[in-house]
Amino acid sequence: MAHAHEPHDPNNGHGTAQAGNSAAPVRHLPGHIAAALAGAGGATDSAGQPWAGRSLSGDAAKIHNFQDDDGAADAGYLAAVAGLAAGTGDEAAVVSALATARVFVPIVAQLAEEGDAVPHPQGNKLHGDALHSDKQADMALVTLKAPDGRTAMPVFTSAASLEAWHKDARPVAVYAARAALSAVAEGAELLVLDPGSELTFVVRRPAVWALAQQQPWTPSYTDPELARALGDSTVGFPAVRRVEIHPGGGVASATADGRRLPGGGAGPELRVVLYLEDGLDAAGVQSLVAGLNDAWARNEIFAERVDSIEVKLQRAAP
Repeated sequence: MAHAHEPHDPNNGHGTAQAGNSAAPVRHLPGHIAAALAGAGGATDSAGQPWAGRSLSGDAAKIHNFQDDDGAADAGYLAAVAGLAAGTGDEAAVVSALATARVFVPIVAQLAEEGDAVPHPQGNKLHGDALHSDKQADMALVTLKAPDGRTAMPVFTSAASLEAWHKDARPVAVYAARAALSAVAEGAELLVLDPGSELTFVVRRPAVWALAQQQPWTPSYTDPELARALGDSTVGFPAVRRVEIHPGGGVASATADGRRLPGGGAGPELRVVLYLEDGLDAAGVQSLVAGLNDAWARNEIFAERVDSIEVKLQRAAP
């Protein structure tokens, strides 16, 4: 899939994400996205109204294949985000709300190729003696580069947020689970909700896979099965007295006005605290951590449920 160039930061100014490579070869859109686009009526929406010169918000935003869609953000998603901000909800509740929410995937025109030159019927000394046929354009999904180099797919909860981010992008309305399928097909590990808006919420790889499979998602830092797996992995490392898991330093996100929310961030989401026996030297600690990293990398539960990790070492109480 071609990655259309887009200069906006998916982390609302708080990261360094860059756009994908616009020189990549154009490939076909995922089937469900192409079908949604075709269902939009080509140059018009499902009601036959032209897209040209049209606003994507307010009364003009009856968005194609969702009947009576006014382009507003899903009420369940907004309620889940409000709960996260108020401390009455959590990150898992926001992802759960997305499971049934309509979102907008931005599609942009991507130059595919220029037709072969043909002789000018009368010659043209100013511009040469050949004419070129019209350039062909394909529709392409937009992808971004996250600060850690991974590919991310931007999606928007409202038509207004998409229009503010990229006025020339065409909104394709799909359920968030379908957007997650597109992300997986594109090799994107993250969904970035509403980049450049008041709140940019990042859906991490394990949650993207859960959405795509329409399965519930448990954050790694609250996952008791993962905690047991990490504890079991320390067998054979007697210097490790205890293992704890906590939310990592990158779990929190920030709104445009500086408020902090305990979820939706793009940094490390899992903090593993290792309580070690006293007396280990630096080489011993390094060897122990390397051994545990190797064990975790081979652990299926860890590989599936952990997106990013930070390790903290503590001295075990005597």
